[in-house]
Amino acid sequence: MTPPSLPRRLACLVYEAMLLTAVLFVASIPVVALTLSLPPALFRPLVWAYWLLVAGGYFTLFWRRGQTLAMKTWHIRLESVEGTLPGTRQVVKRYLLACLLFPVSWGWAIFSADRQYLHDRLAGTRLVNAAPSTR
Repeated sequence: MTPPSLPRRLACLVYEAMLLTAVLFVASIPVVALTLSLPPALFRPLVWAYWLLVAGGYFTLFWRRGQTLAMKTWHIRLESVEGTLPGTRQVVKRYLLACLLFPVSWGWAIFSADRQYLHDRLAGTRLVNAAPSTR
């Protein structure tokens, strides 16, 4: 399978950021209401940790099915290197590695022959072009 172009992946990333912002905004309402009285030194790390967990849940849920909403829009699919849907362990590993290696992964994708991200290579996953939906 051929990988999606880097401009298409960048467009997907921008769309994904907009969707994730909305998800985090809605998910933050009860947490902020419950923890607002905490001192800022404790409040900020708790909210950041919560956001990382919510984002991880969002990506894990959708990547297990092969596509997030943004990936469906841009006809990009995540699969294991064997060509099957990735397992839970793979998508969790992909999320954690993507968080840690984000700028390095983009540089890797620009200069690698197969145009795959470093975090995908380490997690045993890959991005491929997906056929447009016929619905």
